[in-house]
Amino acid sequence: MNQGTLDIIVTDVRKCTLCEPELPLGARPVLQVDTQAKILIAGQAPGIRVHESGIPFSDPSGDRLRQWMGIDYDTFYDGTKIAILPMGFCYPGTGKSGDLPPRPECAKTWRAEILAVMPNIELILVIGVYAQKWHMGDVKQKNLTEIVRHWQDYGPKNWPERLPLPHPSPRNNIWLKKNPWFQQEVIPHLHERVKQLLS
Repeated sequence: MNQGTLDIIVTDVRKCTLCEPELPLGARPVLQVDTQAKILIAGQAPGIRVHESGIPFSDPSGDRLRQWMGIDYDTFYDGTKIAILPMGFCYPGTGKSGDLPPRPECAKTWRAEILAVMPNIELILVIGVYAQKWHMGDVKQKNLTEIVRHWQDYGPKNWPERLPLPHPSPRNNIWLKKNPWFQQEVIPHLHERVKQLLS
Protein backbone atom coordinates (compact mmCIF):
# COMPACT_ATOMS: atom_id res chain seq x y z
CA MET A 1 0.00 0.00 0.00
CA ASN A 2 1.24 3.52 -0.73
CA GLN A 3 0.40 7.12 -0.03
CA GLY A 4 -1.75 7.27 -3.16
CA THR A 5 -4.06 4.60 -1.73
CA LEU A 6 -4.36 6.48 1.54
CA ASP A 7 -5.01 9.76 -0.29
CA ILE A 8 -7.94 8.13 -2.13
CA ILE A 9 -9.42 6.92 1.17
CA VAL A 10 -8.98 10.36 2.78
CA THR A 11 -10.69 12.01 -0.22
CA ASP A 12 -13.66 9.70 0.34
CA VAL A 13 -13.62 10.44 4.08
CA ARG A 14 -13.73 14.18 3.45
CA LYS A 15 -16.84 13.70 1.30
CA CYS A 16 -18.53 11.49 3.90
CA THR A 17 -21.99 12.58 5.06
CA LEU A 18 -22.99 9.24 6.60
CA CYS A 19 -24.11 10.68 9.94
CA GLU A 20 -24.70 14.29 8.88
CA PRO A 21 -28.39 14.23 9.95
CA GLU A 22 -27.18 13.64 13.53
CA LEU A 23 -24.57 16.42 13.51
CA PRO A 24 -25.66 19.86 14.75
CA LEU A 25 -23.16 21.73 12.55
CA GLY A 26 -23.06 19.29 9.65
CA ALA A 27 -20.23 17.07 8.47
CA ARG A 28 -16.67 18.39 8.45
CA PRO A 29 -14.28 15.45 8.88
CA VAL A 30 -11.02 16.40 10.58
CA LEU A 31 -8.00 14.09 10.45
CA GLN A 32 -4.30 14.05 9.59
CA VAL A 33 -2.76 10.87 8.16
CA ASP A 34 0.29 9.82 6.14
CA THR A 35 1.82 6.43 5.44
CA GLN A 36 5.18 7.59 6.83
CA ALA A 37 3.85 8.58 10.27
CA LYS A 38 5.33 6.67 13.21
CA ILE A 39 3.10 8.16 15.92
CA LEU A 40 -0.69 7.97 15.89
CA ILE A 41 -2.88 10.13 18.10
CA ALA A 42 -6.15 8.26 18.57
CA GLY A 43 -8.49 10.84 20.06
CA GLN A 44 -12.22 11.15 20.61
CA ALA A 45 -13.89 13.67 18.26
CA PRO A 46 -13.34 17.30 17.27
CA GLY A 47 -14.66 20.01 19.56
CA ILE A 48 -16.40 23.08 18.22
CA ARG A 49 -13.16 25.07 17.80
CA VAL A 50 -11.63 22.28 15.76
CA HIS A 51 -14.79 22.03 13.69
CA GLU A 52 -14.52 25.73 12.91
CA SER A 53 -10.81 25.64 12.03
CA GLY A 54 -10.71 22.24 10.33
CA ILE A 55 -7.36 21.66 12.09
CA PRO A 56 -7.10 18.83 14.65
CA PHE A 57 -6.33 19.88 18.23
CA SER A 58 -6.35 23.61 17.36
CA ASP A 59 -7.56 24.40 20.87
CA PRO A 60 -6.28 24.40 24.47
CA SER A 61 -6.37 20.58 24.45
CA GLY A 62 -3.88 20.64 21.59
CA ASP A 63 -1.62 23.07 23.44
CA ARG A 64 -1.47 20.70 26.40
CA LEU A 65 -1.05 17.61 24.23
CA ARG A 66 1.92 19.18 22.42
CA GLN A 67 3.40 20.03 25.83
CA TRP A 68 2.89 16.44 27.00
CA MET A 69 4.63 15.17 23.86
CA GLY A 70 7.46 17.70 24.11
CA ILE A 71 7.09 18.88 20.51
CA ASP A 72 6.40 22.17 18.79
CA TYR A 73 3.49 23.22 16.60
CA ASP A 74 5.22 22.54 13.27
CA THR A 75 6.29 19.04 14.28
CA PHE A 76 2.81 18.24 15.55
CA TYR A 77 1.24 19.19 12.22
CA ASP A 78 3.80 17.36 10.09
CA GLY A 79 1.65 14.49 8.88
CA THR A 80 4.68 12.45 7.84
CA LYS A 81 5.59 12.29 11.55
CA ILE A 82 2.33 12.52 13.48
CA ALA A 83 -0.99 11.04 12.39
CA ILE A 84 -4.19 12.24 14.07
CA LEU A 85 -7.17 9.92 13.72
CA PRO A 86 -10.06 10.60 16.10
CA MET A 87 -12.71 7.97 16.76
CA GLY A 88 -15.25 10.35 15.25
CA PHE A 89 -14.14 12.72 12.50
CA CYS A 90 -16.87 15.34 12.99
CA TYR A 91 -18.05 17.50 15.88
CA PRO A 92 -20.84 15.48 17.53
CA GLY A 93 -22.52 18.32 19.44
CA THR A 94 -22.81 19.10 23.13
CA GLY A 95 -24.68 17.26 25.87
CA LYS A 96 -25.35 18.03 29.53
CA SER A 97 -21.78 17.41 30.68
CA GLY A 98 -19.71 18.43 27.66
CA ASP A 99 -19.34 17.23 24.09
CA LEU A 100 -21.32 14.17 23.06
CA PRO A 101 -19.51 10.87 22.36
CA PRO A 102 -17.99 10.38 18.92
CA ARG A 103 -20.45 9.10 16.35
CA PRO A 104 -19.89 5.32 15.98
CA GLU A 105 -20.28 5.35 12.19
CA CYS A 106 -16.75 6.71 11.63
CA ALA A 107 -14.89 3.90 13.32
CA LYS A 108 -17.13 1.21 11.82
CA THR A 109 -16.81 2.61 8.30
CA TRP A 110 -13.30 4.02 8.05
CA ARG A 111 -10.93 3.16 10.88
CA ALA A 112 -9.70 -0.31 9.93
CA GLU A 113 -9.33 0.70 6.27
CA ILE A 114 -7.19 3.72 7.13
CA LEU A 115 -5.02 1.92 9.69
CA ALA A 116 -4.39 -0.90 7.20
CA VAL A 117 -2.44 1.49 4.96
CA MET A 118 -0.38 3.03 7.77
CA PRO A 119 2.23 0.32 8.40
CA ASN A 120 4.86 2.49 10.09
CA ILE A 121 2.95 3.35 13.26
CA GLU A 122 5.08 2.38 16.27
CA LEU A 123 3.33 4.34 19.04
CA ILE A 124 -0.37 5.01 19.51
CA LEU A 125 -1.40 7.68 22.01
CA VAL A 126 -4.79 6.39 23.08
CA ILE A 127 -6.79 9.32 24.40
CA GLY A 128 -10.00 8.73 26.30
CA VAL A 129 -12.38 5.85 26.87
CA TYR A 130 -13.74 5.43 23.32
CA ALA A 131 -10.28 5.20 21.78
CA GLN A 132 -9.18 2.84 24.54
CA LYS A 133 -12.09 0.50 23.85
CA TRP A 134 -11.06 0.31 20.18
CA HIS A 135 -7.28 0.13 20.51
CA MET A 136 -6.97 -1.58 23.88
CA GLY A 137 -9.55 -4.34 23.89
CA ASP A 138 -7.26 -6.43 26.09
CA VAL A 139 -7.35 -4.03 29.06
CA LYS A 140 -8.02 -5.58 32.45
CA GLN A 141 -8.57 -2.36 34.39
CA LYS A 142 -12.07 -1.06 35.07
CA ASN A 143 -11.77 2.68 34.39
CA LEU A 144 -9.68 5.30 32.63
CA THR A 145 -7.61 6.16 35.70
CA GLU A 146 -6.58 2.55 36.26
CA ILE A 147 -5.89 1.99 32.57
CA VAL A 148 -3.58 5.02 32.50
CA ARG A 149 -1.99 4.02 35.83
CA HIS A 150 -1.03 0.65 34.27
CA TRP A 151 0.39 2.27 31.12
CA GLN A 152 3.52 0.09 31.25
CA ASP A 153 1.39 -3.01 30.52
CA TYR A 154 0.88 -1.75 26.95
CA GLY A 155 4.44 -0.54 26.34
CA PRO A 156 7.26 -1.45 23.94
CA LYS A 157 6.78 -5.22 24.30
CA ASN A 158 3.55 -4.72 22.32
CA TRP A 159 3.39 -3.81 18.64
CA PRO A 160 2.52 -1.12 18.15
CA GLU A 161 3.13 0.33 21.58
CA ARG A 162 -0.01 1.87 23.04
CA LEU A 163 0.14 4.64 25.63
CA PRO A 164 -3.22 5.40 27.27
CA LEU A 165 -3.73 9.04 28.20
CA PRO A 166 -6.49 11.10 29.80
CA HIS A 167 -7.96 13.74 27.55
CA PRO A 168 -5.73 16.85 27.59
CA SER A 169 -8.77 19.11 27.94
CA PRO A 170 -8.71 21.79 30.65
CA ARG A 171 -11.80 19.99 31.99
CA ASN A 172 -9.38 17.34 33.27
CA ASN A 173 -7.38 19.73 35.48
CA ILE A 174 -8.94 18.19 38.60
CA TRP A 175 -7.98 14.68 37.43
CA LEU A 176 -4.40 15.82 36.85
CA LYS A 177 -4.20 17.34 40.34
CA LYS A 178 -5.55 14.14 41.89
CA ASN A 179 -3.10 11.97 39.96
CA PRO A 180 0.35 13.61 40.19
CA TRP A 181 2.01 10.30 39.20
CA PHE A 182 0.84 10.98 35.64
CA GLN A 183 3.07 14.05 35.29
CA GLN A 184 5.90 12.39 37.21
CA GLU A 185 5.95 9.01 35.44
CA VAL A 186 4.03 9.01 32.17
CA ILE A 187 5.04 12.38 30.70
CA PRO A 188 8.83 11.76 30.93
CA HIS A 189 8.32 8.41 29.18
CA LEU A 190 6.17 10.06 26.51
CA HIS A 191 8.80 12.75 25.90
CA GLU A 192 11.53 10.14 25.49
CA ARG A 193 9.54 7.85 23.16
CA VAL A 194 8.46 10.74 20.94
CA LYS A 195 12.05 11.99 20.79
CA GLN A 196 13.30 8.51 19.84
CA LEU A 197 10.71 8.00 17.12
CA LEU A 198 11.16 11.41 15.54
CA SER A 199 14.97 11.46 15.62
